[in-house]
Amino acid sequence: MKNTPSKFGKTPHQPSLWTRADALKVRADDPTTTQPLVSANFPVLSDEVFIWDTMPLRDIDGNITSVDGWSVIFTLTADRHPNDPQYLDQNGNYDVIRDWNDRHGRAKMYYWFSRTGKDWKLGGRVMAEGVSPTVREWAGTPILLNKQGEVDLYYTAVTPGATIVKVRGRVVTTEHGVSLVGFEKVKPLFEADGKMYQTEAQNAFWGFRDPWPFRDPKDGKLYMLFEGNVAGERGSHKVGNAEIGDVPPGYEEVGNSRFQTACVGIAVARDEDGDDWEMLPPLLTAVGVNDQTERPHFVFQDGKYYLFTISHTFTYADGVTGPDGVYGFVADSLFGPYVPLNGSGLVLGNPSSQPFQTYSHCVMPNGLVTSFIDSVPTDNTGTQIRIGGTEAPTVGIKIKGQQTFVVAEYDYGYIPPMLDVTLK
Repeated sequence: MKNTPSKFGKTPHQPSLWTRADALKVRADDPTTTQPLVSANFPVLSDEVFIWDTMPLRDIDGNITSVDGWSVIFTLTADRHPNDPQYLDQNGNYDVIRDWNDRHGRAKMYYWFSRTGKDWKLGGRVMAEGVSPTVREWAGTPILLNKQGEVDLYYTAVTPGATIVKVRGRVVTTEHGVSLVGFEKVKPLFEADGKMYQTEAQNAFWGFRDPWPFRDPKDGKLYMLFEGNVAGERGSHKVGNAEIGDVPPGYEEVGNSRFQTACVGIAVARDEDGDDWEMLPPLLTAVGVNDQTERPHFVFQDGKYYLFTISHTFTYADGVTGPDGVYGFVADSLFGPYVPLNGSGLVLGNPSSQPFQTYSHCVMPNGLVTSFIDSVPTDNTGTQIRIGGTEAPTVGIKIKGQQTFVVAEYDYGYIPPMLDVTLK
């Protein structure tokens, strides 16, 4: 990757590599890195909507934050259509699987609130219809800015195109619940440039989404992570020795892995309000390994930078594989170099007996990991499934140096606050 000089005058960093050799170390069903089985008898947050990516309200340092004792989460949400003829099978029965699979095309941002960090109550849509400039409202991050309750919601405006945007509003509390006001003016921030980050013109299957702003605990500057793909025409990327890594004899063949070009992108703010951003070279690339590094985020612990991202089995390249779940990397400084946690990168994957049970994991600074339920088998053959569209059980992990360990399981959708802010 050819790096262009930053307007800040610094020599751009070189991206760290998640190599094929690293990915060969991935092992499904290792109990220290496998999510506990989700029961097919799980409860559902709502019979009226599906939810998937969950975005807890947090401060700029990553702390999960409640306001006046109310926890707040944002979710990607879509209406369920049990009576829509479009989603009825030939016998007139509701085809929930087809409805669920179509959800991305109608994704909207909703919010929920709770006194307990679970038992979530639906608040409604964040933005009124027509406020967002595109058809789909895809995942991002809500940031509580101050004690006046102001919130910047960074998210991805999708179709047409994919643009990182933000919208500002305010959270209002009463003794009975939470409401959101404002969120009326969406500000475009940036989109893929075709030089560092792949555009739709270069690849119809490109990804550019999932903004996660943060303040670097060491240099104090405002940055943002996001998912991207390495720039270049689809199929033109080279999987060389660096991308392959130290593989044993017989594993040098890379097949068609040049089509997998995922990266974790980073941008730096030119201002303190997060209105003006400069994209920098990726922090991490997975050329020849995987095509998606979704929802990247950090946990800052023990002076180290723990970088987490989610990925799928189906987005792995030829010759390597791993479960749906969360993958992680660690460095001593923001710009790396990053090394994969647990030797492989796998931090928390689905068990092979239920490969699609959960997804969109978010690792919080307290070691709790939230995700949503996708689908769970209801028979021994795995041919019958129950669709989720609801919160999964929260899992506790422990991070120790370059290793992680599953240590606990909690209730469905348990997202307790790390600090409470009293609004003025």
